[in-house]
Amino acid sequence: MSRRGWSLFLAVSLLWGIPYLLIKIALTDLHPVVIVFARCALAAALLLPIVAARRQLSGLRGRWGWVVLFAVIEIALPFTLIAAAETRLSSSLTGLLIAMVPLLAAISTRLVGLDSRIGPVRLLGLGLGLAGVALLVGVDLRGPDLVAALAVAGAAIGYTIGPLIIAMKLNTVPSVAAIGMGQAISAIVLAPWALTRWPTESVAPTSWAAVAVLGIVASAVAFIAFFALIAEVGPARASVITYVNPVIALALGVSILGEPVTLGMLVGFPLVIAGSFLATRRNPASVGGGDDILDRPPPVGHSQSTRSTSNA
Repeated sequence: MSRRGWSLFLAVSLLWGIPYLLIKIALTDLHPVVIVFARCALAAALLLPIVAARRQLSGLRGRWGWVVLFAVIEIALPFTLIAAAETRLSSSLTGLLIAMVPLLAAISTRLVGLDSRIGPVRLLGLGLGLAGVALLVGVDLRGPDLVAALAVAGAAIGYTIGPLIIAMKLNTVPSVAAIGMGQAISAIVLAPWALTRWPTESVAPTSWAAVAVLGIVASAVAFIAFFALIAEVGPARASVITYVNPVIALALGVSILGEPVTLGMLVGFPLVIAGSFLATRRNPASVGGGDDILDRPPPVGHSQSTRSTSNA
């Protein structure tokens, strides 16, 4: 990997590792829906001018229904579920639970025919990963916290289905156009709910600052950097950030917020990472010709899909 590739890889890993911390900070004063609405609105305000300058809105013609579905499933719903879950869960545990996305992606791509088969090694990976998730949840959580963990699982499902929509229905749509409009549509969908939850008392500057960084840096800038990373190293290598950003979420939660490192994290998370690595590895038979469609580089300037794009 080139120096530029490594720089982009580290940048995107950090940018998609910090949202869990920022959400936790913003939740001090703000309702989850307000956080997500403001985040999406800020990201759209930055991305849509780029889309307009490139005259890419015409690329969405005839696909608006799929763009709306993508916005809800990949952005509005997961962002809201994660923010709501963090009212009960630590930011670090939430980030670790999102690491289940590659496991779900391995299953879903097989079900929809984007992957040829799941061999013994990948089955072993799925088993290890699911065991790790069970340990993360079962050892540390009880009662209402389990409901919050289910919300994170719902977000992970959204992050799994979203790239499939891109790969199967929006594969010729410019990437920035799909994401920019997705952010705008999400803000519009959430606006009525957010207005009813808008704070009536003073909000700490740190909470608004966290939302601003979420929208500007962890959403708009992160997606632009992610597209640049894919162009530099290809979608398969870019997907490795899935294994890195949960570690960053854990490190930030523990070091900045003083969140505890539990037994479930110590035992479960390594199993999730090992399982994800094995479950998403390419089949030996595909080397040299029959690559998984999700490993193929996208046409220049068009949308692309990786095995997962888990970003809180």
